[in-house]
Amino acid sequence: MRLALGTAQFGSLYGVANTNGQVSQGGAKEILKYCKAVGIDMLDTAIAYGESEQRLGEIGVTGFDLITKLPAIPQLCPNIDEWMMREVKASISRLHIRSLYGLMLHRPEQLFEPYGEVILKSLYKLKSLGLVKKIGISVYSPEEIEAITALFDFDIIQVPFSVVDRRLVTSGWLDKLKASGTEVHTRSSFLQGLLLIPRDAIPRQFKAWDHLWNDWHNWLTKNSVSSLEGCMAFSLSFPGINKVVIGVDTQGQLEQIVLSASKYVKPMPIPDISCNDIDLINPANWKML
Repeated sequence: MRLALGTAQFGSLYGVANTNGQVSQGGAKEILKYCKAVGIDMLDTAIAYGESEQRLGEIGVTGFDLITKLPAIPQLCPNIDEWMMREVKASISRLHIRSLYGLMLHRPEQLFEPYGEVILKSLYKLKSLGLVKKIGISVYSPEEIEAITALFDFDIIQVPFSVVDRRLVTSGWLDKLKASGTEVHTRSSFLQGLLLIPRDAIPRQFKAWDHLWNDWHNWLTKNSVSSLEGCMAFSLSFPGINKVVIGVDTQGQLEQIVLSASKYVKPMPIPDISCNDIDLINPANWKML
């Protein structure tokens, strides 16, 4: 299955549409059990996701491919290689696994800083030691992909992509990455849940983009399509995307996503509600709205 489970909600409160709070240990266990039942075999986590790694390890992740992300390298770190080795081994220990399927940099822009070469060598070292199968980066824009891939080769690249944020395709980078053999993982299919909220419940801070919400919800109503079905149909309609990372608060939500993903397997005539406004498509900027 091309879905991968993002586990930020396992470690902390996450998402503008999250009304359920942090997923409980029991809830997380049931979610993973359901993942196995339907063939979701990849889990995406990060050291920065609070208790996520520890909870996953306590529940047990046998049969899953695990991807985690390194946070920013601390300023004035005396030995970057040792720090990275220690962090990765700690993640593996928390997860109760022997090795990671993938390790990504959460702050890949640090590759351009004076110690960038050391970071890269350490990544390759972790891979050569068998602690990590694939190395990659988590980015926010095609511009980052262009700058980084001009100098470095990675096995996996994770990037935001949704019916609103279509830059991965419009920039041509999806085709380029696929041609180079790079594994492409997308996140934010629901724009942190914003695309799933009923039209009259969208927070006022997003009023500047009312025309997008109107077009989106009018199309959904006209075609008798749920917001979940529309979002999943769009992301899965691009064969160049290897994994679509989705996050949930409950098993029920995951069941709905899986049903929606399997219901619409062919491209749908989704309206063009694309937007390049960074204040909308980068949730890090929402707090300033």
